[in-house]
Amino acid sequence: MSKRFHVHLHVDNLAQSIAFYNQLFAAPPARQESDYAKWMLDDPRVNFAISTRGHAAGIDHLGIQTDNADELASLRARAQAADLALTDEGQTTCCYARSEKHWITDPQGIAWEHFHTLANVPVFSESPKGDNAGACCTPATRGTPVAAAAETASRCC
Repeated sequence: MSKRFHVHLHVDNLAQSIAFYNQLFAAPPARQESDYAKWMLDDPRVNFAISTRGHAAGIDHLGIQTDNADELASLRARAQAADLALTDEGQTTCCYARSEKHWITDPQGIAWEHFHTLANVPVFSESPKGDNAGACCTPATRGTPVAAAAETASRCC
């Protein structure tokens, strides 16, 4: 079993950022849309995503992508054993993928996503309101604890 580190950045200029990361990684994105790009690198093993759907440019969230449901369950159990506040989203759609996921937040308020990707989908997200326009990928509003904001936040990715 292996896991993949995940980094999601918000960028102001997608084309400029894609050109930069193509050079940095010496590879094109594995997936590219009008508002999103993702590189699935093997050395180092990372799922690196960028999008224009965020608030301010910079790190949106970090995470660990698992290869299977058992690894995801192990990460959930580890977080629960450490008495970390956990927001379990179950199955959700975000960043052009359907995934099973949960979130934890570090002491500085950085969201960490643990997820297992189930399938690619043709839309960025499927919000409860039925629109696909909103930003996603974090379970809470910036600066608000995950558990307190889980009910009101737009969640995905």
